[in-house]
Parts: sequence; C-alpha cells; structure tokens
Amino acid sequence: MALPALAFFMLFFGVPLWAIMQRAFAEKGLLVAIQIVVSNRSLLHVVAWSAWQASLSTLFTLLLGVPTAYLLAHYHFPGRALIRSLIAVPFVLPTVVVALAFRALLGERGLVNRWLMAWFELTHAPLQLEQSLGMILLAHVFFNLTVVVRLLSAYWSNHDQRLEASANVLGAPRWRVWLEVTLPLAMPALLAAALLVFTFTFSAFGTVLLLGSSQQRTIEVEIYDQAIRQFNLPVAATLSLLQILTSLGLTLAYTRLVRRSSVAQEAQQLPLRRAQRWSTRLAIGLVMLLVGSLIVLPLGSLLLGALRIDGQWSLEYFRMLSINQRGSYAYVPPTQAMLNSLRYAGITMVLALGFGLPCAYLLAQPQARLTKLLDGLLMLPLGTSAVTVGLGYIIAFRSYELWSWETPDLRRWSGLLPLAHTLLALPFVIRTMLPALRRLNPRLREAARMLGAKPWRAWWEVDLRLLLPSIMASALFAFTVSLGDFGAALVVSVTSPDTATMPVVIFRFLGQPGASNYGQSLAMSSLLMLVTFVSFGLLERFRDQGSEW
Repeated sequence: MALPALAFFMLFFGVPLWAIMQRAFAEKGLLVAIQIVVSNRSLLHVVAWSAWQASLSTLFTLLLGVPTAYLLAHYHFPGRALIRSLIAVPFVLPTVVVALAFRALLGERGLVNRWLMAWFELTHAPLQLEQSLGMILLAHVFFNLTVVVRLLSAYWSNHDQRLEASANVLGAPRWRVWLEVTLPLAMPALLAAALLVFTFTFSAFGTVLLLGSSQQRTIEVEIYDQAIRQFNLPVAATLSLLQILTSLGLTLAYTRLVRRSSVAQEAQQLPLRRAQRWSTRLAIGLVMLLVGSLIVLPLGSLLLGALRIDGQWSLEYFRMLSINQRGSYAYVPPTQAMLNSLRYAGITMVLALGFGLPCAYLLAQPQARLTKLLDGLLMLPLGTSAVTVGLGYIIAFRSYELWSWETPDLRRWSGLLPLAHTLLALPFVIRTMLPALRRLNPRLREAARMLGAKPWRAWWEVDLRLLLPSIMASALFAFTVSLGDFGAALVVSVTSPDTATMPVVIFRFLGQPGASNYGQSLAMSSLLMLVTFVSFGLLERFRDQGSEW
C-alpha cells in the first residue's frame, strides 16, 4: 500500500537531489568541492553563523515555551483557550508575512519607532533593529513557540504525577520537585522540541533573507545566492549535502525521542487546577502577557500599516495592487497570484494525503521492518533546503535527448511546484496521522471483517470514520504549508514568472524602492494572512489533540 508513496518520494525527492549533486560534482568531483568550501572562510562563517543563530533561537524559544507549556498543561485560568489558539497561529503563517510583520512593528518605519518619534519629538528612529540578529531571533521565537508548547503541554497533560506528589509528601520544596522530578521526566519531550526548533531555524530562509544583513546568512540563504545569483553549483550542492546530512541526523534523533516521550504518557488527560498562590497567578499573568504581545503586536502592526497612509484610514495600498506601475515583465496581478497559491495548495493537499496516509499506516505498524530508518527519511524534507529542492527540479526535469526521442521540458509546467510542496507537507501529514493510527483499535476492523465486510469497506466504515478529524487536520496542514512556502516557489518562479505565488509577489514588492511598493507588500501580506487565518480556524477545529504538531 505504501509502495506508490515511497516511489513518489524517491522520484520527486531523491532524483532532483541526485540530479543537482551529479551536475555539481561532474567536473571536479565531491572532494574538490568540499575542499573549496572548507578553505573558504566566508562559507565557514555561514555554517558557523547558521549553527549559532539556531542555538540562540532554540534557547530563547525554550526559555519562553517551557513555562508557557507547564502553565497551560496544569492550570485553568481566564483566557487560557485564547492563548492556546494564539500560540498555534504563527506556525502556519508564511515566513514572508512574519518577517514583514516584525519590520512593520520594529523596523525603521515601524509602528514603535513612529510612536517614539512622535512622543519624544525625535527626527530619527531611535530603534535600529533592522538587519539585526535580535530581529531574527524574535521572528524565530514567534515561529517556533508553538512547537515547544504543543510537545511539552501534550506530555505534561498526560504524564503520571504520582512521583511529584510523593516528593511533596517527603518534604521536598516546589523548586526541588521541579528540578529533580518534573524536568528530568520531561527531558525526552524537551529534547525532541529543542531538536525540532534547531532543525527549523538551522535551515531558515525567508526570515533571514528579509530580516538579516549581508553578513547574516544561513546555509539556505547561501545556497540560494550560490545557485541562483552566482550559479556556482558545486558550492551550492556541497552546502546542500551538509544541510541534508545534518537534518537527517537531527530528524532520526527527534523521532527516537518522540517515541521515548510517548511511552511515559497515559491515555487519560489529567484535570486542570486553579492557581491558589499569588506567585503562581503573577507568573501566569506575566507569561501570558509576554506571549500575547509577541504574537498580537507584529500581526496587528502589519494590518495597521496596510490600512493607514499618513495617519488616515485608506484602502489605497490594496487598490494599487492591481496596477503595474513599472510595466514589469515579472508583474503578476494579485488575483492571479492568489489563485495560483490556492490552486497549488489544493493540489498539494490531495497529493500529500494520498501519499502521506499510506506512509503513516506503514510507520504505525510496530512489526514493520526498517520503520525507524523510513521515519527519519520521510522527515528529511522538513530540514532540507526548499531552495535546493526547487533547483533540483529545474535541473532534473529539463529536456533531454534520450535515444531517438526527446523528453519534454517540465520546468515551465505549472504542476512542478505542487510536487515540491507535497514533499514539504508529507512530514506534517505523517506526524498528524501517526498518533491517531497508533490509537486505532484493530479489533474493530476485524469485527467488521467477521461480519462479512470486505477489506475496503471495513476500512471505509471503521478506519475512515475514526480517522476523519486527523485526516481533515492533515489536509489543512498540507494546504497551509503550500500556501506559505517561499523558498521553492521563489526558485521555480525564475523559469516561469507567471506562476508566482503570493509570497513571491510580496518579495518582489519588497525588492523595489518606494513607500508605495512597501505599502503594497503590506497589503498583499494582509490578504495572505487572512487566507491563512481561515485555514487555521478550520485546522484548529479538526486538529487531533494527540497530534505531535
């Protein structure tokens, strides 16, 4: 059942990567390319900076995420449901929208600087955070907070608290119970969350490209620069290989830690308690205020910047979206860009479900061979450069002369991008389906078979009905992943400008000078944020509470 899915994975993930490696190392070989990278101090700086900013991003995300997850998992307080929903919002937002939101809040022309200049009658912006590491770290914490909160709160909501109660009975103070009992028991889930955040931030592209300076470049940004701007395929392929190997190791460690953390969980969710001490209430208030401000202020600044011009409410930036002011060849009307994004997202949703569900069934079988390795391999697109995947498609699917016939040139084919998006969405579909499949009672299907139902009808009447909420959540995850992709869409649109999606159009607006272009990028981002919010609302309705995302 999973063979077509695995064949798809090999054809549209393995073949493009093999094509780019073969093209890059055909002349000088892999060893020479590695030597070039190792001997280049600027490239080594890129690798070191990628690891450094990913480590800092992981640390700050854990510092905010761990107490937030603990409070949400143990206490009932007003606004708890709202905070849970707010925390989940950033994970489904496109990177372009998030980067622009932080620029609208903290940039040189941002909301905070405008307020400070007006209050203190300043002539220059007092906060100079654009192209700074601080802005990048804020965006990464904004993005990945939900990863830490979801994994840890799911663990703490279901773990056995008798050990903590025993420590309290024996006279241990609360801080010692936390350090010696609570935290060590949650360590597998904590490390799994840290590895996942590090993987995401190590391969960050859109946030660093839009918020960082020329000296602040992750490996993926360098891959894009080397491959697309300089067309230096050996260096780009070597960096891609390094990133893929790093991601493979991290994902294998992550899947192992997730299995370890899930062993200690019990099926019954523990009841929430009310905060009795003033110190606990103060901690809840401070953490929730910080989390709410981190999420609401950037998105509110983005929407405010799109709707206000010179202190007046106006829809002028939205009206200007339909005007090609510079007569650019690469101009794509917003309606076409939106239709492109929605069409590709719909195709991605169908393909990701069709290929992800059989793979999830395979991985859910405890007796299946090589499931651990397959689990890591199928998670590999999560940490692989989307730029590398897009470039691999351009190289692998160009026309070739084979024997007496010529293969078609697929680089301008509009279906190329949904295939790349399907690969990026597969890990999300699999991770959303796995908990539901592992909880599925096989005896129900066997009972249906004993009553005379054929295998397909037993699956339709039993499995499908029980798995429907997880299937809907997986479909919406795939939809939002495609909707917000920036790296692969940016590369593929080079050969076919009219297939540009909304994130690519926003990036093009930002690449042009002038306040009107900046305003149009805010307006387009607001539209994309609106579409994403609708998808998110549906996702939260169908999301399985046992999902790992």
